[in-house]
This record gives sequence, C-alpha cells and structure tokens, in this order.
Amino acid sequence: MAISSFMVPLGTPAPSFALPSIDGGEVSPEDFAGAPALLVVFLSNHCPYVRRIEHAIGAVTAEYAARGLTTVAICSNDVVNYPDDGADHLREQAKRAGFGFPYLVDESQEVARAYRAACTPDFFLYDAERRLAYRGEFDGARPRNDLPADGSTLRAALDHVLAGETVPEPHTPSLGCGVKWKPGNEPG
Repeated sequence: MAISSFMVPLGTPAPSFALPSIDGGEVSPEDFAGAPALLVVFLSNHCPYVRRIEHAIGAVTAEYAARGLTTVAICSNDVVNYPDDGADHLREQAKRAGFGFPYLVDESQEVARAYRAACTPDFFLYDAERRLAYRGEFDGARPRNDLPADGSTLRAALDHVLAGETVPEPHTPSLGCGVKWKPGNEPG
C-alpha cells in the first residue's frame, strides 16, 4: 500500500544524528556543515517506488553535488522482517544505482521518527542554515506509469535552494512504500 510523506513544516531544523554507513564509519549532518544544501533521503532496496527512480536519484545527486549539494541516504526499515534492506543488499543497490553519497543504516529507527519519515522514498531538502526548505516528491514517476524518472520536481527545489531562494509551494508529497517499522516503533 502506497503511503504519502507527512509534509513536515517548512523551516523545521534538521535533526542531528550519527549513523553507521554501509561502507564503514559513522556519518552525521555536522560532517557537511559547509555545504549550501543538504538532502536527506529515506530509501530502501526492496520498494518498487524507490527501484523505479533509483538510477535517476544517483544521476541527479551527482549532477547537483558539483553545485554544492550534499546527499545522505538512510534506510530505517526493519531488516528482520525485510531482509532485502540489510546492509549487504543496500551496498548492491548503491552500486547498481550509482549512488555517490553515504548510505546509512538507522537500525533503531530513531532517526526516521525524528525526521518524521513516512515512506521510501522520502526527500528532505535543507538550506545552508539546515532549515527544511523542501519536502516532497522526486518527480511524477511511479511504478505503474511511464513518466520519465528525471527528478524534475526535486531539481526545481534544488535550483531554488542553491540560489538562496524559497521553494514555492505547494510541494507535492512523496509517495512510496511505508517505512517498515519494528513493532512498537510506529509513529503515534
């Protein structure tokens, strides 16, 4: 069943975290303090909504990295019940999709709760002051349509944020597989 993102209020500060990367080491938003924009994306390996756009996510984030964007992906799914979202499979996904950014594992699911992530994919774009400037879809591509996976919606938001401008509303919510919460961790 498809779930829409919660549409966290704009201006909300980026929650801090320190999470293990699938490539080793620990990553936190403070590692990228000088970046003019930070994109935090909640992803998973098994979700058809993510699979539909994963190559485009890799391409768009690489293109905008040259303009100062820093991207971090987080998988918060329960890997006991969804083993395809375990670190080994995330490494395969990162290679397959051309992800050039850190891919982190949120085993406790505390970071997903702090960001109010609802689905995969779920995009949170923060400005230089780490205030939420955009939350919503990547583009209109979905598993059951033939729209191009080009990141057009996110690209427009990135262009505004990197120019120091406000992203015009309304923002279209992201749509995807619900975060696979461990029993008792579901948002209230």
